[in-house]
Amino acid sequence: MTALDIVRIPVLSDNYVWLVHEPGSGATMVVDPAVADPVLAAAKERGWTITDIWNTHWHPDHTGGNAAIKEATGCTITGPAAEYERIPTLDVQVKGGDTVRLGSHSAEVWDVPAHTAGHIAYHFADDRAIFVGDTMFAMGCGRLFEGTAEQMFDNMQRLGTLDDATRVYCAHEYTLSNARFAVTVEPDNAELAARLAAVEAARGAGEATVPTSIGEERATNPFLRAASAQELGRIRALKDAA
Repeated sequence: MTALDIVRIPVLSDNYVWLVHEPGSGATMVVDPAVADPVLAAAKERGWTITDIWNTHWHPDHTGGNAAIKEATGCTITGPAAEYERIPTLDVQVKGGDTVRLGSHSAEVWDVPAHTAGHIAYHFADDRAIFVGDTMFAMGCGRLFEGTAEQMFDNMQRLGTLDDATRVYCAHEYTLSNARFAVTVEPDNAELAARLAAVEAARGAGEATVPTSIGEERATNPFLRAASAQELGRIRALKDAA
């Protein structure tokens, strides 16, 4: 099975759209297109034709490019069944436990509510890759806009079961602010201090810091490392107030 080609497209102030190409079939999928033009341009530059859009949740900075990309390409749009009323462009509704395919590669849909009530993720187990939207960030997690700390804790626990090498494709470049906050939560975590220094250098050079990996997050993400939902909620409240 050929490996997926995954391209990071920076848009807006801090969003990342992911362009995913399956060389065997030529199928090309976009995860959470905030806008259309940079995504269409990136695909055209590579000679790829967009066949699918996969949304993780309804927020406009994850779905704003849906209609224009569909108009330009005729692609199929897949997203969370629980949020179909808020994503009018959806063609296919999916929920936790469903399987979606990109060429010969398959991904399991995970229900990961908390940031939004119907948020989902797409896990390519064979590729050791997961597209998490705004559920997990490098050294962070999403705000609890429509869910609870208990739900987010459950999400973190499930993500923590994945192999250390699993790449985590999140949707925002929040890493520096997350790292600076995380060291206040775990000031004695040497791996976290080292990662903060590395992130400061990368961002200073204009480099992206994602995807991250489950192994990196296991060592340095205070939300993944939280021992209980109560602890996660306390840390999330501190981050919201920071």
